[in-house]
Amino acid sequence: MSDSYSFTFRTPLRASAEQVWAHASTFVGVNRELWPLVCMTFPPAMGRLTPAAIPLGRTAFRSWLLLFGLVPVDFDDIMLVELEPGRGFHEISRTSSLRQWRHHRTVTPAGEGCIVQDEITLVPRWRWTGGLLAWVYQRVFELRHRSLRRLFGAGRPAPGPNRVPVGKE
Repeated sequence: MSDSYSFTFRTPLRASAEQVWAHASTFVGVNRELWPLVCMTFPPAMGRLTPAAIPLGRTAFRSWLLLFGLVPVDFDDIMLVELEPGRGFHEISRTSSLRQWRHHRTVTPAGEGCIVQDEITLVPRWRWTGGLLAWVYQRVFELRHRSLRRLFGAGRPAPGPNRVPVGKE
């Protein structure tokens, strides 16, 4: 994918994969990770990522991203292409600023805890915004993973780098 930017965050946690998935598979949980910077709107009937609630391969709904919970700054037309309850999801969506947003989150059991991994690839609508948007989203995922450690406790470091820097593809 030309003009795309990618990065990965991997965080070991002390909580079980089941506990973390129960949090990570809800928009309430997502908003806890993003707070106080931003929150996402969602219809209550689609508040949990389940095959019954979220249709695969088509836009499920439009989520507004609200800066500090108040100011709309972007939208995300949420589309899951893969959902494995208890394990992870793969989202391929579009926003007003991104031609394509790919987010693949996995929750993997590891010893007495688990590892949460987020792989992000973004394709900006306008080439000149790519570096800035990649930087912003990388900061957002730093916040999310800091929130996960605060909520569930930091586990033992996973083998390999816990953060793979942003790269242009």
